[in-house]
Amino acid sequence: MIISLISNKHWQPFYIALFLSVSFLLVFFVLSGLGYIQSIETQGIIGEASRWCERVSGGLFREPVNTLSNLGFMVVGIFIFATITKDSKSNNNNYFTGLTGISILYASAAIFLGPGSMLMHGTNSEWGAWADNLSMIMYIVIPWLYNIFRMTNWSVKRFLVIYILIVVIYAVARWLTDWELGINFNLFSVSIGLWVISEVLFKFWSSTFRVLSGFVGFLVLLLFGTTPVEVFENFNEYWWVVLFWLPSVLANKKPTTKRSYKWYFLGMASYFLAFTIWLTGVPDHQLCKPDSIVQAHGIWHLLSALATYFFFLHYRSEENKI
Repeated sequence: MIISLISNKHWQPFYIALFLSVSFLLVFFVLSGLGYIQSIETQGIIGEASRWCERVSGGLFREPVNTLSNLGFMVVGIFIFATITKDSKSNNNNYFTGLTGISILYASAAIFLGPGSMLMHGTNSEWGAWADNLSMIMYIVIPWLYNIFRMTNWSVKRFLVIYILIVVIYAVARWLTDWELGINFNLFSVSIGLWVISEVLFKFWSSTFRVLSGFVGFLVLLLFGTTPVEVFENFNEYWWVVLFWLPSVLANKKPTTKRSYKWYFLGMASYFLAFTIWLTGVPDHQLCKPDSIVQAHGIWHLLSALATYFFFLHYRSEENKI
């Protein structure tokens, strides 16, 4: 039975994802064990608490718990691959059912969140931080771009081309500059706003709400502690709020499908719980215990991985309106 599954072409994407994941782990462990990829600059802080609380180790990984907890993303991503592969056929109006370009992209991005973050926490290097940032962008761009895709006449090919262009441009710009690309532009944070805005627009699409939808972004900022007053008093730092109207400009078509929002809210609950715990995973926080095997940042990884699965179920619930 196992041999027949391996030889089944329909299962090839799953086995490719599994093979690449296992291969990465083997190479990562070997290179780490040989000391080839750890940052030389961080040797001086071995024994101290890292920026994410865990004590920096001179062993296999600089931050062992924060590194290995990223296996959660890889497990979830591979499970999503198995789920879409087991579907008997693709649903023409649901791109998260069966092996579609979009479902494969989502599962792949979920998996890569693991290696990206592992490279940062395992090496404490600048290039590891770049890989971590890139993996986050590769995931977070998908939901809001997909929502826009569902409210336009884009083809899947156009969606994928636009996605690749965003990721490539970000990857190059981030390598050459910093987290905010040298222009006070945090694409990850902006993408969270665009995701919520596009999700609300998808649910309540109308010509009038297209104009008003950008204001939803300010509610998202409030959730993260930034008020509209702060935005306009420091507009040079928050100039990117004009992008809150990007979905309204592009989403010129009323959705013909609906979604079950229970999975979306479960995903958001999991993410915000993770974010709350993430805030405690810093050296100067009273809950920081550098030598504990339970690290706040590790919990953040696991809960965030769970959120990616809930969001997968959210988009998978999409069906035609009656």
